[in-house]
Amino acid sequence: MSYRILVVEDDVYIQELIQEFLQAQNYQVDVTDDGLEAWRLLASNERKYDLVLLDVMLPNLDGFSLCKMIRQKSALPVIILTALSEEKDQLKAFELEADDFITKPFSFNVLVRRVEAVLRRSATQPTPTSDLEFGRLRVDVKGYKVYVDDELVDLTVKEFEILHLFIENTGRVLTRDVLLEKIWGYDYFGDNRIVDAHIKNIRKKLGVPYIKTVKGLGYSLERDHHEEKRDHA
Repeated sequence: MSYRILVVEDDVYIQELIQEFLQAQNYQVDVTDDGLEAWRLLASNERKYDLVLLDVMLPNLDGFSLCKMIRQKSALPVIILTALSEEKDQLKAFELEADDFITKPFSFNVLVRRVEAVLRRSATQPTPTSDLEFGRLRVDVKGYKVYVDDELVDLTVKEFEILHLFIENTGRVLTRDVLLEKIWGYDYFGDNRIVDAHIKNIRKKLGVPYIKTVKGLGYSLERDHHEEKRDHA
């Protein structure tokens, strides 16, 4: 299978190097140096992309804004490429649900490995089996849908998989390393703070206090004590 990658990079020299290197690895590569043009390409039915390599500092539409727009529409894998190296920039990328974050300058061999890892993860999503319920949550695992009090909650694929894993391990503490291994795979190269960013997004979307922080360890899924008392009353 030949994957198609969209490279969004405003430095023409870096853009050409990335394109040549990826094409040498048998990827189909389209390039643009403009955020709005990238959105047009992604929105077009003429081309289907498997992954986006996305710079942050772009004309007309910056990379963070474009990543947010992509996530509102799909779970298309996104790797952020940027010279911004501060912690707040990496956290913002994770909060926007980017799949990886690579700081410039970078090794092209490492870039290819990360592209391979992200594509492999996106192609091996777990096969759901049956519906699950937990408190006010109902999880349609076949349809990748989550309901709170029978109202549909819009989760990304990764957020769904994390919640599904928590429900299958109710009451158990799941460390960040375990979550990275189960959801992102052994070959994840990025910072484990991507886990915290995803948990934050899930909590906000669900609006129920089920995912608890276990200080110094990780997270666990537990029902609220008041809710349990009501059920036993």
